[in-house]
Amino acid sequence: MNTTHFITDTFLLQSEIAETLYSKYAKDLPIIDYHNHLSPQMIAEDKPIKNITDAWLNGDHYKWRGMRANGIDENFITGKETSKKDKFLKWAETVPFTIRNPLFHWTHLELKRYFNIDEILKPSTAEDIYEKTNSILEHKTPAQLLAQMKVEVICTTDDPIDSLEYHKIIAEKDFFTKVLPTFRPDNLLLIEANNFISYIQQLSAKVQFSILNLADLLKAIQNRIDFFNDLGCRISDYGLEQIFSEDFTQEAADAVFKKRLANCKLSKEEAKLFSSCILYNLCKMYDSKNWVQQFHLGALRNNNSKLLDQIGLDAGVDSIGDFNHAEKMSKLFNKLDSENSLAKTITYNLNPSQNEVFATMMGNFNQGGVPGKMQWGSGWWFLDQKEGMEKQLNALSSMGLLSRFVGMLTDSRSFLSFTRHEYFRRILCNLIAEDVKNGLIPNDLDFLGKIVQDICYYNAINYFEFKK
Repeated sequence: MNTTHFITDTFLLQSEIAETLYSKYAKDLPIIDYHNHLSPQMIAEDKPIKNITDAWLNGDHYKWRGMRANGIDENFITGKETSKKDKFLKWAETVPFTIRNPLFHWTHLELKRYFNIDEILKPSTAEDIYEKTNSILEHKTPAQLLAQMKVEVICTTDDPIDSLEYHKIIAEKDFFTKVLPTFRPDNLLLIEANNFISYIQQLSAKVQFSILNLADLLKAIQNRIDFFNDLGCRISDYGLEQIFSEDFTQEAADAVFKKRLANCKLSKEEAKLFSSCILYNLCKMYDSKNWVQQFHLGALRNNNSKLLDQIGLDAGVDSIGDFNHAEKMSKLFNKLDSENSLAKTITYNLNPSQNEVFATMMGNFNQGGVPGKMQWGSGWWFLDQKEGMEKQLNALSSMGLLSRFVGMLTDSRSFLSFTRHEYFRRILCNLIAEDVKNGLIPNDLDFLGKIVQDICYYNAINYFEFKK
């Protein structure tokens, strides 16, 4: 492999129309990243990350999976005794083998945009790239990295019992980027989890009253939603295998909750009943606050028990699940909609065979006065790559209104991941340009450029009401 750079102005843009759409309408827009897993503490403290291994490889299960597939020993991936440089060199050894995997594109986009490095990362260039990136990172804080990419808003992912102390600190700083919390209540739903009782005890300490029954729990949840709302939260999120939508009564859910607090074993049916009750009540609370609710659905997690025991959660051993979603989504959304309590909603699927299932389901519950109220979200996790994004955009165009789409997000833990918005924008512009070339849509670049700008920026601003 030679060192000729390929991240050029025409990267992914296969026609003059695509180049114009991207350069004139999309390229210079700010970024709205409404779902990620960045550390609020790191942003608040705003200290340089300093080392490319810390910025790139720590917690990045995409790269970990690539390295494992390349036969790299786990010590060079997640080992605590291995040096940062040795881990980076093993990643550089892997990169040439990631051709046609999105990791190859992401890696070199990040090298180009953050460090102005054109060389292909491989063993012969690794030492120089390691030194150059570190020399730049030594003087770049997280806030500066975000501002460099013109990231206007980010929404982190935060547990209901989080103090949000770092969001408070950030709000007092003069950063280019607005950093808002997201309410992620998965721990409230997973009643069978080993830590559920201790979690309820932590929640009780946070709200400063005992939680002995369902009414207490719902009061505590409302307390935390009010707290998050006061600190700028406008979005909730879930990472679930499937939506919980079993029939329930408050009385039955109360009995299940008390049974679990007594440390008694629950049946699967009891657990689902309780989770359905809590999810329904959460959704109603979100609607009362005019929040947006997100559902990330369909990951089959923690498949490799050996690595799970060795590394812990988020070890990079999750995959696409083959769950059924349509009936569960329909039942929950219909119940909320019939009560005029269905908040603006975004769903994300991990199984591409269900693209059209999700796209058509969201179209069932739109309403007047709220353009694009029910959104089918961008390609997520294993699908946020060129083919996955193109399939999502094509299905959305066929089944709904692409023009009302709220666009891309990173879902990332890395401060160097915001080139994924550029990746998405280039793919979007090229897709539209191909339709123009094929005579499927009019060659009106101002008209199409406005649609591109809306998808890349303005739809999200309006949908989430970040300017208010």
